[in-house]
Amino acid sequence: MELDKIDRKLIQLLQEDCKKTTKQYADSLDLSKTAVYERIRRLERTGIVTNYVALINKEKVQRNFTVLCHIRLIQHTKENVLRFEREVLKLNEVSECFHVSGDYDYILKVNVKDMEEYREFMVAKLTAISNIGSTQSSFSIKEVKSSPSVHI
Repeated sequence: MELDKIDRKLIQLLQEDCKKTTKQYADSLDLSKTAVYERIRRLERTGIVTNYVALINKEKVQRNFTVLCHIRLIQHTKENVLRFEREVLKLNEVSECFHVSGDYDYILKVNVKDMEEYREFMVAKLTAISNIGSTQSSFSIKEVKSSPSVHI
């Protein structure tokens, strides 16, 4: 689907605040409510807009200790890769997981309360996954930029 200038602006507005009314978006775009409604539905139907979520202040819910955990699998068989991915999906502490190239196979973004909780996560949950060969953890000192937005 080809996105025009208005679609791009609408996507930007939705990413900034998806709880506005169709009328508010229409006013910002100088379009009718019906035209904006149809554009939003088309973006959803075509899979460009996939979900609407609430962003949580991690500090307020005591999950602001962020760790980037690099994982190396023992073997790179299809079975091991799929098993690891199935298991990591079950870990609530993991907010993001990337299969990457380079020295490690995966990078996990883990949000926990503190170092003690991270240690418990590592010992009780992560290292319980049988095909992990090694891990390396990097602890976030400060979150400089965090944005769920995709700029197009």
